[in-house]
Amino acid sequence: MQKTRNSWWQTRVIYQIYPRSFADASGDGVGDLGGITDRLDYLEWLGVDAVWLSPFYPSPMADFGYDVADYCDVDSLFGTLEDFDALLNEAHRRGIRLIVDLVPNHTSDEHPWFVESRASRENPKRDWYIWRDPAPDGGPPKNWESVHGGGSCWEWDENTSQYYLHTFQVGQPDLNWRNPEVREAMYGVMRFWLDRGVDGFRIDALSFCIKDEKFRDNPSNPEWRPGDQLGLRQLRVHSDDRPGIHEVVREMRAVTDAYDGERALIGELYLPLERLMRYYGTELDGVHLPLNFGLVVLPEWESGAIGPLVEQYEAALVEGAWPNWVLGNHDNPRIASRLGRERARAAQMLLLTLRGTPTCYYGDEIGMQDGEIPPERIQDPQGRADPAYNRDPARTPMQWNADANAGFCPEKVDPWLPFAGDHAKTNVEAQKDDPRSMLALVRRLIELRRTLPALAIGAYRPLETGDASVLSYLREYGDQRVLVVLNFSAEHKTLDLSGAGDRGEVLCSTHLDRTHPLGLEKLSVRPGEGILASLRIGA
Repeated sequence: MQKTRNSWWQTRVIYQIYPRSFADASGDGVGDLGGITDRLDYLEWLGVDAVWLSPFYPSPMADFGYDVADYCDVDSLFGTLEDFDALLNEAHRRGIRLIVDLVPNHTSDEHPWFVESRASRENPKRDWYIWRDPAPDGGPPKNWESVHGGGSCWEWDENTSQYYLHTFQVGQPDLNWRNPEVREAMYGVMRFWLDRGVDGFRIDALSFCIKDEKFRDNPSNPEWRPGDQLGLRQLRVHSDDRPGIHEVVREMRAVTDAYDGERALIGELYLPLERLMRYYGTELDGVHLPLNFGLVVLPEWESGAIGPLVEQYEAALVEGAWPNWVLGNHDNPRIASRLGRERARAAQMLLLTLRGTPTCYYGDEIGMQDGEIPPERIQDPQGRADPAYNRDPARTPMQWNADANAGFCPEKVDPWLPFAGDHAKTNVEAQKDDPRSMLALVRRLIELRRTLPALAIGAYRPLETGDASVLSYLREYGDQRVLVVLNFSAEHKTLDLSGAGDRGEVLCSTHLDRTHPLGLEKLSVRPGEGILASLRIGA
């Protein structure tokens, strides 16, 4: 049964901003909150409905803000609380929701909580973090390895003669979520930002918050091979996604549900489908959107893997759960680098026409590709530990124009990361008035999502194309039927889609040059092309 009313987080397009890299208003080469405020007109023009901000909290920047030293303030690098309030107010004035990052699994080792915790074994905050005695040989208590670069995730503290746990960097000690005081403190953090008016949270590393009570060793990953990411050498069965985490999620949901305005919870969860679905909650009392990274980790886009992935995901959804899709983020290579710019157009059409909430990564709308980072300029701590998995290339500054510093920061300032080499041609200014640009395509697709209920909230029905490299489906709502055809191959394809009807009216194509009606019995689709068309009921 179709819903008569949908929540904003179901119908809107979410746009992720990595604050260091979006726009620099202060002129120091690092993006900031003022820069984001200055660019809100662009986001409104693009059609963005909600913005998710990666961390901007005070931090020593051992992991660029994901090592939080104060959950209730703004790092001076990004501005002030007043700057945040101005950004929030200006976004809301334009009808744009604002989602902030919540980092509950760990803090910085400079956070006052941890400073107290490591002061002595008798400190009242000692149990706010996870401390263990050494193994009988004096080494780490268990074999758990760090997600960032492998190696032990236990760090020896000389002062108190115990190890503390850090799932990620040494400077990111894990909080003890089995301690009720920790939970209440973090829920207080949530209320601080909710009281200021934020519209929700993207929750970082959510599944890691609860650890095995017995701290058993993790088994080795039998599929890991030399050259693979070092942080994947183990199966984290005892340090990730443990029983008890769903109680935490329900409590977080209760905090947001106490506020009006439908505040949303979005969970970062790199998990298999059957485990991912549990984060919706047994009565849909979990996170609203457990992030679905199926398209991010998909290794092959030409082997017919996309259609089965979508159908498996749709089939796995618990009753009443709302789907979501992601193409890229600050931790993974950009879609235009993974597929090339032409096929990235079809990928954007896929993202913005599948059933569910799409999350777009800044710069993907203009086809930004990964930058080349010289070894001496690597900033990412994971990249320093394991250069093959450096995340900096996907975090290069936004390319606004063809100036020397791409309009990101003043030309005489050295940006925190170098720009991608093609920024003179691949930028907002060059594409904004080009009707055949990637930017024009993405803007048109977002506009269609806003105006066509079939795309925003309609049902998904796959169509058989007879060719594994071509994906086709219908989106249906009431008397609206929208056909999507996506050719991810490097070859022309001729398809018989007469089962969906005999003709369709073109709404949009990735090449932005189709205007005539489509004949579906012998539909010719070019390499890398995507087509969106409306069909008549009964056609």
